Amino acid sequence: MRKIILSTESGADLPEDLATKYNVQVVPMHVVMDGQDYLDGSLLVEDIYDYYDRTKKIPFTTSTNPHEYHDFFTRIRTEFPNCIIVHIGYTSKASSSFQNALITAEEFDDLFLIDALNVTGGLAAIVMYAATLLEDEPAIEPERLVDKIESIVPKSRLAFVPGSLEFLRAGGRVSNVAYLGGALLKIKPLIELIDGKLVSTKKYRGKMSGVTEKLMQDYLNQYDIDREQLYFIYSIGLDESIKLRMDETAKENGFNNVKWIQAGAMISTHAGPGGIGIAGIEV
Repeated sequence: MRKIILSTESGADLPEDLATKYNVQVVPMHVVMDGQDYLDGSLLVEDIYDYYDRTKKIPFTTSTNPHEYHDFFTRIRTEFPNCIIVHIGYTSKASSSFQNALITAEEFDDLFLIDALNVTGGLAAIVMYAATLLEDEPAIEPERLVDKIESIVPKSRLAFVPGSLEFLRAGGRVSNVAYLGGALLKIKPLIELIDGKLVSTKKYRGKMSGVTEKLMQDYLNQYDIDREQLYFIYSIGLDESIKLRMDETAKENGFNNVKWIQAGAMISTHAGPGGIGIAGIEV
């Protein structure tokens, strides 16, 4: 029986403990700051915020390039000879990373690529669905595994409120950013993944503590999320009392397991400090 290896990008923000437990291979994306290119994961998030405080400039991010993908998939094949690789990629609607993986895939046999149409915790939720399925059915045929993963891609739901609108606007990843408008700088927008695109769908007013309550209520009212697992995503700077309240709310709503995911440097470059998000898979 040939071993199946799962892989994804650093933009999934998959916690290291889960990546290690399920042997998920992670290829880094890039953060470019002050003219220097950093691999996502090699740069502290705090350094990004310090840089902005000093310069009022925001770093920009770039995708994993075809050469890096070639080295990445080659390394996996070297470490796990004769393996089958199933790569679950960052949404193609917000990055060229998946397209670069497609280019590289032409050089490899038994390499399956799945466009997750999601980012950060929404992407991590799909990866973890695949990992637990593979753990439960280690002899699953790769085609069946891919079919099952692709079937839940449209069921992975991510909603988040960025900590800083300045970071969001500068990042340019939200398709209707003009909707936010300069006059709305005190408004906290709700960002969701719709058909793989980051879209501002609603506006919240008030302190972050109250906004997170509304976020959770709206999310659970809109989506019938599987109670077995919920993911909370946060960027550094979120108040600990908010985390505690979110845990309580999740428990009150019947979630059996909650996993907190810290946004890495790449995602934090767009979300800013103190952001909060929710991700899960619909039943």
